[in-house]
Amino acid sequence: MTIILTPYWSNGVQKLKLAPPPPEKQRHGLVPANFADDIHMQRTLAQLRSKDKPLEKYIFLSRLKNDDPDLFYKLCLENMSEITPIIYTPTVGDACIQFSQIYRRPEGLYISIKDKGNIKSVLRNWPKIDEARISVVTDGSRILGLGDLGVNGMGISIGKLSLYVAGAGIRPESTIPICLDLGTNNQAFLDDPFYLGLRQKRVPEQDMDEFMDEFMREMTLAFPKMMIQFEDFSTDKAFRYLDRYRYQYPVFNDDIQGTGAVVLSGLMNAAKLSSAASGMPLNSHRILFFGAGSAGVGVATQLMSFFTLQGLSVEEARRQIWLIDSQGLVYESRGRLAEHKKYFARNDYSGPPMTDILDIIDYVKPTALLGLSTISGAFTPEVIEAMAGINPRPIIFPLSNPVRLSECSFSDAVHYTNGTVLFASGSPFPEEDFSGKTLYPGQGNNMYIFPGLGLGAILARATQVTDSMVEASSLGLANSLTAEERALGLLYPRVERIREISTDIAMQVIRAAQKAGVARSPELVSKSDSELVAFVKPKMWKPAF
Repeated sequence: MTIILTPYWSNGVQKLKLAPPPPEKQRHGLVPANFADDIHMQRTLAQLRSKDKPLEKYIFLSRLKNDDPDLFYKLCLENMSEITPIIYTPTVGDACIQFSQIYRRPEGLYISIKDKGNIKSVLRNWPKIDEARISVVTDGSRILGLGDLGVNGMGISIGKLSLYVAGAGIRPESTIPICLDLGTNNQAFLDDPFYLGLRQKRVPEQDMDEFMDEFMREMTLAFPKMMIQFEDFSTDKAFRYLDRYRYQYPVFNDDIQGTGAVVLSGLMNAAKLSSAASGMPLNSHRILFFGAGSAGVGVATQLMSFFTLQGLSVEEARRQIWLIDSQGLVYESRGRLAEHKKYFARNDYSGPPMTDILDIIDYVKPTALLGLSTISGAFTPEVIEAMAGINPRPIIFPLSNPVRLSECSFSDAVHYTNGTVLFASGSPFPEEDFSGKTLYPGQGNNMYIFPGLGLGAILARATQVTDSMVEASSLGLANSLTAEERALGLLYPRVERIREISTDIAMQVIRAAQKAGVARSPELVSKSDSELVAFVKPKMWKPAF
């Protein structure tokens, strides 16, 4: 028996640990004589494709991940564009709605308000404490655009972590999906005999604050190398808990920061093409947001970097952004505003409320229209035509998930702009043939960002996830397009290259963490960029199948 020792760093000192043995092959006679791994993967893919409903495919893949994780992730890596929409958006939305109906086996940690004061013991029940490095945590209060799903929101945590593994090679045993069960205000679930969560309304804010303080403190003690991603908290809580913990723990909110980073990347590439068509300077773009929740304001905050990178001050950058909420244009003299909207409220308009999106487009004359409203079809043909009437190449990003809540389809955007649109959506749309040319929709999918960001933060042993680290991930993605992808007019790279992209993003994030003084891996400081990439690549877990 060969004993393999692998080096690792602890507090700046290199040590050795025993490497795990390779997986044991099935003994003779326990599999058929003609069994072969490569043919078995083809067999599994054929079984998946035989399912005629996306939810059935989701259930099949969930079982496969439990039974044979190596085969599951090998299948993902070799069929990313086909598998991703099943394990993530859009199918994961339907899977969350029906989570209690399709539940088969435990996966992840469920921590309820009844565990308050005893969270430490719950966390200690996790079977692989020493391996834990990344957790996606949700309270289920605002899953995608589907509202309060309570404990059914666990499907989001599970799906995101599958993408951490597939997209950045985080080891499966290092991931912990967590759902915080603080009740639900969804009466249909409270009345459902199959619902798996507590049968009570959501707890008051003070109780949740105390619960969250205990949870974050005990997470850090139980898992000292853990990075935490907050996911799908309701708008007020998303901002509240990001602000509350971001300077104490390595935590980030994917809805606010991840969405902002991926949209910033797409906008940078789209703005260059739009400016080339119009002759407008990059710093003169005007961005109109339809939707002013946590995702909308989070993206708007991140997009200020687009303008500051073009030489504008922070205040000048803020003036290039307008918001529309359920009551119309967001401006200071309109009346009482939610706290998170105030920063972008306009003080250069004080007239009567402006509620019609067409009137607002005529007033703002935006070069880019971004939708984060979860209002299906909000970008009507008239809205799309208005954008095309202002801009030679209008930027239209309907970013709401899932597909059925998107503000418009790629087909409509192409048709009503006569093929000139620069388009990215939150969920996938098929390509379009227009005037003898194939046009490809961009997908501003957060999976381009968070796997590489998480990997970089883990390898840097970051004490915080800083704004500069998030911005670095966005710039890394924007610069990752190949010459072929640019020639096709793509705004985002092919998802099949996700591990290559995540490697570059991780390198950029490590550098940003070092510059911000939050990295605790001193052995990485002296490495050149190429040496750092060479360091990152072998850290990525690969399926043994």
